[in-house]
Amino acid sequence: MKKRIRITFNSPVILCFVAICFFATMLNYLTGGKSNQVVFMTYHSSLFSPLTYVRLLTHVFGHEGWQHFIGNMAYILLLGPMLEEKHGALKMIEVIVVTALVTGVVNYVFFWNTALCGASGVVFAFILMSSFTSFREGEIPITFILVAVIYLGQQIYEGIVLQDNISNMAHILGGVVGGILGFSLNKKSKYGI
Repeated sequence: MKKRIRITFNSPVILCFVAICFFATMLNYLTGGKSNQVVFMTYHSSLFSPLTYVRLLTHVFGHEGWQHFIGNMAYILLLGPMLEEKHGALKMIEVIVVTALVTGVVNYVFFWNTALCGASGVVFAFILMSSFTSFREGEIPITFILVAVIYLGQQIYEGIVLQDNISNMAHILGGVVGGILGFSLNKKSKYGI
């Protein structure tokens, strides 16, 4: 008797994150960019507006367009399920929230004339976290060093040399958050903490 193949909901946090990003991008398309300005983009706005604080988290859901969305979601769907299986759903929510807050607050404080939207910081956090999948106590994986040099080095170079509409700051900070959390989560899991 043959086993039936079935589709499974294997990574609830990642799949829900992608669905929210899809909804936000669709809404942005339908509203001609208004929904991003109101909810899914962080920028320097009044501290008396409650939406200023909401946007510090929700900017990771908004995307400039479909190409931006597809580029980020390809990495999220590639790396996220592996990380969620290894660390659990709550830790993945923590990574997403911490990355959103760090990139949102730094953008708000230091880049007054720059709006920030998209999951690129989360993507870079996942990239750096994934290089810690075979971590052992007292060791730094060479894959982590190479990933950090290649991905973060590229972002530093592009941030200095290129004048484009890409937030290299979010990529760099996302990578730093992913590296720190990847190291600490793997260290804890070794000891069962």
